[in-house]
Amino acid sequence: SIPITKQLASIKALGKGSDLEKAFATVALVYNNSADSEGKLSKAETKSLLQTQFGGFIQGQENKPKYQEIMSGLDEESENKIDFEDFMILLVSLTLMSDLLQDIKHVKTTK
Repeated sequence: SIPITKQLASIKALGKGSDLEKAFATVALVYNNSADSEGKLSKAETKSLLQTQFGGFIQGQENKPKYQEIMSGLDEESENKIDFEDFMILLVSLTLMSDLLQDIKHVKTTK
């Protein structure tokens, strides 16, 4: 498979893209590289992707009720698959409750 950085570089519109644009493009590429031919992920694949690609944001969240609720939804045996829109909502939800986000908020940004 082609590395994400090379895939990003191949998107001409992102040549002079902002950091935020590149960040969202990276999310889309990571998702697309893992999705099936219909552009969806199983719940097990979603959980695995979160653990391998989003571990810094979910680390230490295991005891939070909202986190447990979200992850138990991914453990349910179901034919339902997750599309990109649901995946983005999931990422935002996990980010907002993350301890890492609190650390990020306190990073000094003065030049």
